[in-house]
Amino acid sequence: MTTRDTDIGSQFRSEIESLIKQLQGALASTIRETDDRPAMHVDADSALQALKEPLPDIGCGAQHTIEKLLELNARAAANTGGPKCFHFIIGGSTPAALAADLLATAFETVTYTWVVSPVGVEMELRALDWLKQLFGLPASMSGIMVTGATMANFVSLASARQWWGEQHGFDVSETGMAGKPQMPVLTSGFVHASTLKVLALQGVGRGNVQQFRRDDFGRLDIDAMEQALIKLDGAPAVMIVNAGEVNCGEFDPVDEMITLARNHNCWVHVDGAFGLFARVSPRVAHFANGVERADSVTVDGHKWLNVPFDSGYAFVRDQGLMVRAFRYSADYLPSEDNPRPTLGAIGPESSRRARGFAVWATLKAYGRDGQKQIVEHCLDLAQHFAEQVKKHPQLELMADVPLNIVAFRFNPGGMDDITLDQLNSDLGEAVIADGRFLSGTSKIGPRTIFRPAFSNWRTRKQDVEEFAEVVTELGQKMI
Repeated sequence: MTTRDTDIGSQFRSEIESLIKQLQGALASTIRETDDRPAMHVDADSALQALKEPLPDIGCGAQHTIEKLLELNARAAANTGGPKCFHFIIGGSTPAALAADLLATAFETVTYTWVVSPVGVEMELRALDWLKQLFGLPASMSGIMVTGATMANFVSLASARQWWGEQHGFDVSETGMAGKPQMPVLTSGFVHASTLKVLALQGVGRGNVQQFRRDDFGRLDIDAMEQALIKLDGAPAVMIVNAGEVNCGEFDPVDEMITLARNHNCWVHVDGAFGLFARVSPRVAHFANGVERADSVTVDGHKWLNVPFDSGYAFVRDQGLMVRAFRYSADYLPSEDNPRPTLGAIGPESSRRARGFAVWATLKAYGRDGQKQIVEHCLDLAQHFAEQVKKHPQLELMADVPLNIVAFRFNPGGMDDITLDQLNSDLGEAVIADGRFLSGTSKIGPRTIFRPAFSNWRTRKQDVEEFAEVVTELGQKMI
């Protein structure tokens, strides 16, 4: 049936049954084959030429469209949920999370306010409470689910900016920052690009962030930071603590920084996008000691929680700051004194899908112990891969492996660092073009490195062993 029909409702209803049958097969195949699909399809550019067409006047119908979508995905998709994706710290999806997320879409659940989905709103709040228990955060902190760490940082730093303005006697959300003092932001060289993006969006400016480094890795120079705080002489400031750095998984000294902040009138924000999951395992929990004392904390679920994209969480000690920063009202919306929760009024999004379904489902299905097993499985994989690097004479470990990221490079010997940097940069492109694995390059100081991150329950020891072989194989072809 095409869009020639005049009764669009009848057309759509007639398509539903055939779509159900079509999706039953397609979803089953997609889920079953996740382990076996390549990490990256090598003919993506040619396949995507099919998308370069004008808007049709008369559509081809749902069934044919979905067939085309499946064909394009089979030829031009990255298997980011599979066991061989080590790029960007991407997790997989547990079975319970995947199923719950599909249902959230099927139910078209909206979680702006309680009246449009009582179960969606209450499930999100319960899942956030469980996450606080999982990470050892105070029960009194207020949480909100957003798209990922970038928007979680946005929520936390908007609350920090609101606090900072109120310390100076004005409401940033009402008057803005024009003509006001510069908000001091202090951090280490581990600060993530998303944090800088957020501060740019909020009018603070990337260039106004003070980074205190003591080496090329970006490790904190805490003495220099303390001297900068002393010069502020009690003026309010924002300190950003980085719990998990993206190139080798190191941490700022969380507890020490928070103690320093408490002596100098600082809001403390902890960016724990993936590193906060260290709190789940006794083996590495010490890296994040003290995080419970922070004013705000962010973490990503679509990393180590292994729930589908997109899923991030912000936790803020003072909910009133969130309410004032994200004030949102109109005559047709719930009033501010409505006893039912309105989640869209304490975060940036008003239109909100039911991200809480997948989070609640995975925590309900597998519990604290199941999440601990996922984290420790990935810790073991990182150590196993580091051993593979040490065994290969042409691979070189470039940093210690405290968590789930292994920094290494291809080094066949006889080359200086600048030549090796170019070789590894080219090799990174070759690995992605090869398609067997998805893992790109980054830099530690001036040095180009690979930095595979292991955060997917699907990844096996044989996968990381094969990755070492593939990098060596492709590297040898380039020398």
